[in-house]
Amino acid sequence: MDGSEVVVSTHGNHKPRLLFMGLKRSGKSSIINVVLYKLPPTETVFIPATVVIKKHALYSYRNFQIWDLPGQIDFLETNFDTESIFGAAGAMVWILDAQDDYIESVGRLTETILQLQQMYPDIKYTVFIHKVDSLGSDFREDIVRDIIQRIMDDLNDAGLENPPVSFYPTSVYDDSIYEALSKVLQLLNPQLATFEALLNTLAGSCKMQKLYLFDVLSKLYIASDTSPVDMAGYTLCSDYIDTIVDLSEIYGWDRGKLRSGEENCNGHAEEGKAVQKADDSDAESFINGIRGYCLYLKEMNKYLALIGFSKEPRFAVEKPLIDYNVQVFQDAITAVLALT
Repeated sequence: MDGSEVVVSTHGNHKPRLLFMGLKRSGKSSIINVVLYKLPPTETVFIPATVVIKKHALYSYRNFQIWDLPGQIDFLETNFDTESIFGAAGAMVWILDAQDDYIESVGRLTETILQLQQMYPDIKYTVFIHKVDSLGSDFREDIVRDIIQRIMDDLNDAGLENPPVSFYPTSVYDDSIYEALSKVLQLLNPQLATFEALLNTLAGSCKMQKLYLFDVLSKLYIASDTSPVDMAGYTLCSDYIDTIVDLSEIYGWDRGKLRSGEENCNGHAEEGKAVQKADDSDAESFINGIRGYCLYLKEMNKYLALIGFSKEPRFAVEKPLIDYNVQVFQDAITAVLALT
């Protein structure tokens, strides 16, 4: 069977492209199904092996393509149209099964990087050291360190100095896969530096410990301020999104459904206008005193939400000023997104 056959089509080829590669049964399809389609991690064992290229779409502030490439096929062989596969790729993620004998995977990865660097030097590379959840903490650190050392040594020995490769231990059973994939998507964001600068300014003015700009449906964040990531805080923000989305499914309504001038239940058209204006406002939420944090969420547009947390004791008192600062930030983000 031709490995370039497509099973899931996408519209247009102008979308930023992310390639998932690795040996078969390494977990590529499991990651995509858990993150994009919300498949419970316990059900990933039933996913059939990928035998053809599968194209997936992530619809967000930009529309991303994610291509799942079968591990049993070498797409750099001469009988494949490498340009159609790798020519428009912005990043490549190599999924490496940490529970398996990873020597073959390390060899295939280094060969792939060396070949692609010659033909497509702008591609950025990330290695997900996957399925680390079942490894003991001490053994896990040794495995991760050994894999990184082997890959970097092989690339350096081949003459590739300072290879553009990032490494992340991952598992579909915790938030590590969302954290890692968020970092990969940020590689495809040409406005990342601008987003980070705006978030840094907002975090400083509002005394936030950490700020994230989340894609709500995928729970991937497209940017954050440059302070170190606190995984406990990140998990709290991720759970916060789940709660808000679940509540909106139950209690939400179609905002803007009441048109200007339409009579409300009391028959007053002017009041109808007021209701319409209020309904069109962006959603927001504020929670005080969760595990010692104050949590703040504000919808930026239909895809993105600003989420942050603070331990500042006067955060709730100063919320009106914070709301004003966030509105200024939202206006700036909207202007930046209009340029992408």
